[in-house]
Amino acid sequence: MIKKNIARSGLALVAASALLAGTVVPANAAKRTTIAIVTSNELSGLNSSVNGYNLTINGDVGYLSGNGFNYYDDKKVLKRNTALGSYKIVSQKPFKVQYTLNKGRVWSDGTPITGVDLLLSHVLTSNTYSVAAGLGDPTDGSQAPSFDSGGYGGAYDNHHVGLPTLSADKMSVTIEYDAAIPDWEETGPGPAPVHALVLLSEGKKKLQSVSANQAARAKFEKAFFAYKGKYLKKLGKVWSNSYNTNRVDSSTNPLLLVGNGAYTVKTITPGQGISMVRNPRYNSGPKLQGDIRSIQFRYIKDGTAAAQALRNKEIDVYSGQPTADSVALLKSIPNAKVISINEGCYEHVDLNVGPTFGTDYSYTGVFAGDSERAKDLRTATLLAWPRQQIVDTLIKPINENAVLMQTFTVLPNDPRAESVMKASGIMSKFGGSQSEREAKALKLVQKYYPSASASTAGFDVTIVHAANNARRASEAQLAKAALAKAGINLIPTAATNWSSVGIISGDYDAEFFAWCQTSTSAAAGVGTYATEENYQGFSNKKIDSIYKQLQAKAYTSAEVGKLYGQVDKEVVDASISLPIFQFPGVTGVNKDLKGIKPAILSPLLVWNYWEWRY
Repeated sequence: MIKKNIARSGLALVAASALLAGTVVPANAAKRTTIAIVTSNELSGLNSSVNGYNLTINGDVGYLSGNGFNYYDDKKVLKRNTALGSYKIVSQKPFKVQYTLNKGRVWSDGTPITGVDLLLSHVLTSNTYSVAAGLGDPTDGSQAPSFDSGGYGGAYDNHHVGLPTLSADKMSVTIEYDAAIPDWEETGPGPAPVHALVLLSEGKKKLQSVSANQAARAKFEKAFFAYKGKYLKKLGKVWSNSYNTNRVDSSTNPLLLVGNGAYTVKTITPGQGISMVRNPRYNSGPKLQGDIRSIQFRYIKDGTAAAQALRNKEIDVYSGQPTADSVALLKSIPNAKVISINEGCYEHVDLNVGPTFGTDYSYTGVFAGDSERAKDLRTATLLAWPRQQIVDTLIKPINENAVLMQTFTVLPNDPRAESVMKASGIMSKFGGSQSEREAKALKLVQKYYPSASASTAGFDVTIVHAANNARRASEAQLAKAALAKAGINLIPTAATNWSSVGIISGDYDAEFFAWCQTSTSAAAGVGTYATEENYQGFSNKKIDSIYKQLQAKAYTSAEVGKLYGQVDKEVVDASISLPIFQFPGVTGVNKDLKGIKPAILSPLLVWNYWEWRY
């Protein structure tokens, strides 16, 4: 699953600066100071802000190990983190926002947090700064800038003016915008331990003294305001590459694990799990209400086995991609509470169409480009996709009220969903019975492969999914059988390194993705298909324009709905994606564990970890 931060808030951008974690203690130990959580997805890297590494589990670890100025609760209400600091509008014309850190906040290595630690956000989100400093042009899709960041192209990038200003005491940063942007609270900076980045670039292998750390941070400050590109490129190399690991052990450089969150990473073992331990210097977020000293994520790909682990008290929380069998088992556990919600994530199938923006990878497969042939073959593939069968077979046994999604920009329960669906034309293009769609698909395939039939494939389509994702594997098999009737040979490929194969390299024809929104921003529904945001190599000027519109001005809900309809129509017309279902969220919790309240927005489970207690 992908955590897609469509709004690109400053908080999420520096999640990597605080990705830290810890060892596995039995969940039923005498002192209930450890919480063990099941996850079906393995961590792929410590920096979820690097393109290709924004997986949900990566983001969850980052959230536990780093704090910003705000967060969303389970009611989708934006809350301010007053423990870290405060922010306010200090001028309307020009529009300026000041962010002030509370004195005495420290990183996990004891180094005081200052306003200089907020400046890296600008480097990671400003096209103009990147170009001016000679770090590369993030708008040039043929190259990757020195800092590989998912933050370029958002509201901050499009509307900030000049450099942030630093107060005399270096505890406040003020940002000027060209307008009173509607989502200004979400676009501000987040803290990053820039001293650790500097020390890593210098080859340091261990934690340094506070004075050495402050001296390192001063180097960054000087380089930042002087646009010293040669120096900053060294930091960019560390930012873009050094955190991209799925293993943490005693040999790991501790500088990679510096954060300001309540927990820090202790160990990450591929195939087994993640262990995070309490940060004894934590003072940047809400006060911990319990005595949870360790949070662990255990990799268990089989939903039934995971539910059984909860029954056996080997884990405390079941969370992930449930199956009908696992849900039934959860409900039968005497000491378990089952919490069901519709998550802010939705499953869709995407087709690769071209070079992935900001990379040197170029897709040249059967779906590439805008030719009539490429579009027809994409349309045929999507026509035959057994979306309703997937919902009926895999999702309705978990949530009997589940429906087939027919929108890209809003979820099924959104009051604008019907109008968006009608405006998109999805039903006229991809409606009808499965057999009718398969017949239409076969005719399109035969246009280019005359000998194609239900028994003879005209062309191959490779789809990649994570090897540990049982539901995706089942989806792929259902799709394989259906596409065969349309003369298409779907080749499911289970990848142990899915994020590298399926996201970074773009080496696939089709892919399952699940975007999990982290924001209520109006632009959040559009960014999934903006040029700089998607992994398909899809680029559409109208969608990009609407994306910027929604970032620049506040619209009524109805006005937003009309714009969403236009976006959906562009996606439907291009035949590059189809929605399938909203994620059925099922969480099984030990009844003795208090405070677990799954949210709709990502991070779904861990958003209120400070309330967890036995």
